[in-house]
Amino acid sequence: MRLLYDIGIRLYWLIAWLISPWNRKAKLWVDGRKAWYQKLSSAFEPDDRVTWFHCASLGEFEQGRPVIEASRDRFPGSKILLTFFSPSGYEKRKNFEGADHVMYLPLDTRRNASLMLESLHLERAVFIKYEFWYHFLQKLSKRNVPTYLASGNFRSGQVFFRWYGQWYRSFLKCFTHIFVQNENSLELLKGIGYREVSVAGDTRFDRVRELPQTPYSHEAMQGFCSGSAVLVAGSTWEKDEQMLALAYRELPGELRWIIAPHELSAGHLSSLQKRFPGSVLFTEIENEVPAGTRAIIVDTIGQLSYLYRFGTLAYIGGGFGKGIHNILEAATYGLPVIFGPAHQKFAEAVELTELGGAFPVGDEGALLSTIRQQLENSELLKTASQIAESFVLERVGATSRILAKCE
Repeated sequence: MRLLYDIGIRLYWLIAWLISPWNRKAKLWVDGRKAWYQKLSSAFEPDDRVTWFHCASLGEFEQGRPVIEASRDRFPGSKILLTFFSPSGYEKRKNFEGADHVMYLPLDTRRNASLMLESLHLERAVFIKYEFWYHFLQKLSKRNVPTYLASGNFRSGQVFFRWYGQWYRSFLKCFTHIFVQNENSLELLKGIGYREVSVAGDTRFDRVRELPQTPYSHEAMQGFCSGSAVLVAGSTWEKDEQMLALAYRELPGELRWIIAPHELSAGHLSSLQKRFPGSVLFTEIENEVPAGTRAIIVDTIGQLSYLYRFGTLAYIGGGFGKGIHNILEAATYGLPVIFGPAHQKFAEAVELTELGGAFPVGDEGALLSTIRQQLENSELLKTASQIAESFVLERVGATSRILAKCE
């Protein structure tokens, strides 16, 4: 089985190399791994103690970020190495100030794993959520480096739980401890005989809970939203925007809108302004929002998580595509959240819906009806808001539970 694994790893690299001249992501993936050993060797002194965090991509990074940032205080004598498998994570977080060195994970070969681990004085290694690399895990185990999986989320369909998954189950035995997000994951692992596992919860709750306490001031936005109901539409795609545009035409002009699209190209922003008449771009606002403005279109990255504080109600995009975006950033401010039907794979969306703090919609009519229902019934809105905020508050603490066992 290991032979097939090694062949597959090298075949993956070969395909990426072959298509790299025409595929930007493949080129970044291949070029980013060049001279990795030299870069790593120059990043740390031989006697530096190092904590290694590995994330597959940007989503896993955001999942593990609270643990990475808190580890700086918990282990002040240990430097931090952060690795990514995918360009979508590395390229966006290569300048992350919370790490001493950020790099692509070298290809998982026996030689690369040996080179990397022999060049570091590792105190511990933490893999985030889904990453399982045979040679790295085997070498960590043989060198007796405490190795953890944080925010694990297992499903019965994964290879570990199939009749042919015995070899893959050997990956799990390399971890000193696995921290999972829920009881279902715990029971699945115990069902295959794995005992070094505990439910720590979801670290994303720790991350988003900090947002309302984070200082943020924007007088023009404050003036625009003051005294009005505000719908914040975050990470919207084309289908979301089509539906929202209908609601925009039908709902009262007193309702204020903040729309943060997923795509920020000039052409798309221009089409959005036509689709939402009476809108202005966020970056064009100076001292105050122009009179007669109904909507602010957010044309910059990094603002959305703070702009939810001005909202009354939130719509989260992606639910008519591959899946919804982050609902917790809105819920932490006590905003009831609305989203499309592609949410079943997101446990927090399913649970918050069952509690009454989230509302899936399948078409324009359902969206319009849900918005009206919330805005016209103050008691319903208040209850849903309290449910959303409590949902986050009751689930914080995963970061401290994980780091307490990683001493």
